[in-house]
Formats: sequence, C-alpha cells, structure tokens
Amino acid sequence: MTDTTAITPDADQALKAKHRAMWAQGNYTAVATELIPSLGPVLVRQCGINGDQRVLDVAAGTGNAAIPAAETGATVTASDLTPELLDSGKRIAESRGVNLEWAVADAEALPFESGAFDVVMSCVGVMFAPHHQLTANELARVCRPGGTIGLINWTPEGFIGRMFATMKPYAPPPPPGAQPPPLWGRREHVESLFEGQVHDLEADRKTVRIDRFTEPGDFLSYFKTNYGPTIAVYKSLAATPERVDALDADLLALVAEFSTGNDGTAMDWEYLLVTVRRN
Repeated sequence: MTDTTAITPDADQALKAKHRAMWAQGNYTAVATELIPSLGPVLVRQCGINGDQRVLDVAAGTGNAAIPAAETGATVTASDLTPELLDSGKRIAESRGVNLEWAVADAEALPFESGAFDVVMSCVGVMFAPHHQLTANELARVCRPGGTIGLINWTPEGFIGRMFATMKPYAPPPPPGAQPPPLWGRREHVESLFEGQVHDLEADRKTVRIDRFTEPGDFLSYFKTNYGPTIAVYKSLAATPERVDALDADLLALVAEFSTGNDGTAMDWEYLLVTVRRN
C-alpha cells in the first residue's frame, strides 16, 4: 500500500498540476481514437453496462469508455483531472449524438457521494494516478454495494509497461510516494488495493492489435508528438542531445522486439481486464 501520511496539500497540488499539464500536451485524442478505440467498448461489455445504470468513468480522458457506455442508454458521468481532454471528449460525444455529463475531478479525491454509481470504471486511466491506494479507495467508495468496478490497465510486461520502464532511466525521479502506473496491470496488486472492499474479482490478460505504423520510426515520431508522458520525458532531455539519441535507440529497439514478423511493425499490446463486485 502507499504511505499517504507524507503527502502534504501543497505537494499534492503541485503534483496534480504537473499531471494535468503532462496530459494536456500533445494530442491524446489521436492516441485514444486512432490506436485504442476498441478498448472502451471491451470494458463496457465486460461491465455489463445497460440503460438502467448510473455509470462513472474515472480518468476518462476523451471518453473512450464513457461514450460507448452512454450509447447503451446508461446515465454516464465522465471525470478527468485534465479539462482539455474532457473538452475533446465533449466534441466527440456531440459528433456521435451522445449525451453524458463531464466533470473535472481528481481520481484520488472524487467529488461524488458514496455509493452513487452502479458501475465505476476506468480505461487505462486511473493507473496513472500517483497514489494507488487512495485511488482504489475512491473507486470503491463511490460504487454502490453490489455494484461493479471495471478496469483496463496496461501490464508491466506488455508494450506500454515496457515503454515506461525504458523511459524511466531518462526521466526525472518521481516524487516520494508515487507508484509506477503499470503495477495496476498485475492482478496481485489490484487484489491488495481492494482487499476487504470487494469480492468476485476477475482478471484476464488480453491484447489489442496496433497496426498503424509501417516502421519503428513512425511509432517514435507519433508518440513524441502525441503522447503526453513521452513528450514530457523528451522535454526533460532537451539540454542533452546524446541522451535524446540514446532514448530514441532504446524505444526503436523496443518496437522492433514487439513487432510481429509477418506484419511489419504490427504489435499486440497487453492489458489486464479487471472486474470486481463492491462489498
């Protein structure tokens, strides 16, 4: 569990501001809509969402899961720390003729009543909140007894987990108490976070096929342009071009490692699909 006793309000505010800025840069909308649009509907189906339910999508980003949930007729609230992502999500929802609520909210301190939702979910979102236990406690708190919590998280062993591990030596050290996002992709970690709060945990490793890129360099350019965490690491290296070159080489090697032999740079990115029932 995370030791939250050392988290001061000023430090927490500064960290959250940094996270908001990181996800606002680049173009995460492109990542969500061009690379992983299928993940949201997978989570919606796994949670059994229907028109009679109240649903909260936490760290919803641009609504990758929230919008498909609303298309079932459910009453949906999409929350995220980054207003720019929600604004993009609103435009996507309007273009699809879908109505839902959008709320700026911190996953570690959700502004919703306890037990307010039948389903609480997150699609590669809450895993990036820095303090895992606080986040898990909030997910459980706002879910009604007997309700469903559903998550999709990148695994440590999958491509995105390995990408973060590759970038870690080049990035500034994380603040005290912050935990690595891909830990959420381990069943044992999720079980420990929700211990005593849930039952009937199901966790399955699955993959999503990424076949947009024709060569490793295409992936590198795309992520350096669009993906906030990658952009942030490269910005921190601006004064050391030799380290930029080294990170380029390491990421290109990672893409080559995960690329399938028959499909150029097509990759299968692994994630953990989790559902639990609230006690």
